[in-house]
Order: sequence, then C-alpha cells, then structure tokens
Amino acid sequence: MMKNNERWSLIHERLVHAFSPRHLEVIDESDQHIGHAGHQGGGRHFAIVIDAVSLKNLTRIEAHRRIYALFTDIMPDQLHALKIKIL
Repeated sequence: MMKNNERWSLIHERLVHAFSPRHLEVIDESDQHIGHAGHQGGGRHFAIVIDAVSLKNLTRIEAHRRIYALFTDIMPDQLHALKIKIL
C-alpha cells in the first residue's frame, strides 16, 4: 500500500510527464470523505486543477479520459476518487 505522499508524487509526476502543464495543483481531499463508504483511511481522494495546452482542444470528456487513463493501474485500490478541473 502506497503512503499518501507517494500517491501525491505519483499523480503529480504522471500529469507533468503526460501533459507538461502550465499550472498544476494536486490536492488531497481524503479528509472530506471520512465516514463515507469509499473511505478506507489514507489519502485516496484527490482533486487536480490543470492548465495544459494539450488538453485545450479536447472535449471535456476526452480530456478527462486521457487523465484517467494515466491511473488505471492504481484505481480503485490506491486511488479511489479523482476530481478534475481543467482551466
């Protein structure tokens, strides 16, 4: 099982490598999910805010698909939820 800081780093590194964003925030929102069915402790709920040229001309659905595709190997075991905001 990954530690929370390892998850954060993995998410950040994959997004930077794939999209070279001009702006990127990776936010651990796990504390907002305490008591919810998907919460199993540790940081498994994240939000990202990203501004990347390579996502600009895509539909919102396609941009989200490309982002989610980066994490299929760790969802849902290591990453339960990912909220995405594209600037």
